[in-house]
Amino acid sequence: MSIFRTHSTTPPVVLNLIIANLVVFLATKLYDSNMMYANFAMFNVDFRCLGEADMTLFKPWQPLTYMFMHFSVDFSHIFFNMFSLWMFGRTLELEMGWKRFLIYYIVCGVGAALFQMGVAQIDLAHIEIGSKARYAYMSTPTVGASGAIFGLLLAFGLLHPNALISLIFPPITLKAKWFVIIYGVLELLLGVTGSMSNVAHFAHLGGMFWGWLLLLWWRHQARKHNNYYN
Repeated sequence: MSIFRTHSTTPPVVLNLIIANLVVFLATKLYDSNMMYANFAMFNVDFRCLGEADMTLFKPWQPLTYMFMHFSVDFSHIFFNMFSLWMFGRTLELEMGWKRFLIYYIVCGVGAALFQMGVAQIDLAHIEIGSKARYAYMSTPTVGASGAIFGLLLAFGLLHPNALISLIFPPITLKAKWFVIIYGVLELLLGVTGSMSNVAHFAHLGGMFWGWLLLLWWRHQARKHNNYYN
C-alpha cells in the first residue's frame, strides 16, 4: 500500500511554501517580469549586463530566492514542482517536524544552486571568452524549486524505500528506492551529455547530494546523542 494515502492534510511548511511560490509566480506574470528575473533568478557570478561592464546581475541572495521563481510563460514548470512538493513533502514534514523539514528544504535548494554554479564555472572554462555562446550561457538564469524537490525525493526514497510511487508517464508503479535511483542516474546522464540543456540537471543532483549529506549528519548526531545517554 502506498504511504501517500495515510496523510489527508497539508502541514504548514509545505502549504506555505506552495503559497509563496504561487504568489511569486503571479507577481512575475502580473508585475515587471524582467525586474523580477534580474533580481531574484540566479545568474552566473561573472555575468555582466550588456554594455555595463561594472554591473553584474548576480546578487548574493539569488541562491535562495531562485527556488521561488519559475518560468512565467510555462505553468507546467511550477505545477509539477508544487505537486511534487505536496506529494513528498507532506510525509516528510510530519515525520521530521516543521523546523527540521524547513531546514532540509532550504539546504537542498541552496546546495543545488551552489552545485550548479560550480558546474557552470567548469563549463565556462571550455567556452571561448567573448563568444556569443559564452554570453548566451551566462545570460540564462536558473529558476525553480527543482533542486529542493529532488532533495525531498532522495529523503523519501531513503526513509521509505519500499513505498509505492505510481507514475503517469510511463504508467507504471515503482518502489521509491528504484524511483530515486533511476531519476538520479537519468539526471547524471542528461547532465554529462548536455541533453535537454534548458534544464539544470546538476542543480537536481546537487539537491540530492546536499540532502544526503544533511541526512547523514543528522543520523550521526542522533547516534552520538544516544551513545551519550546510554
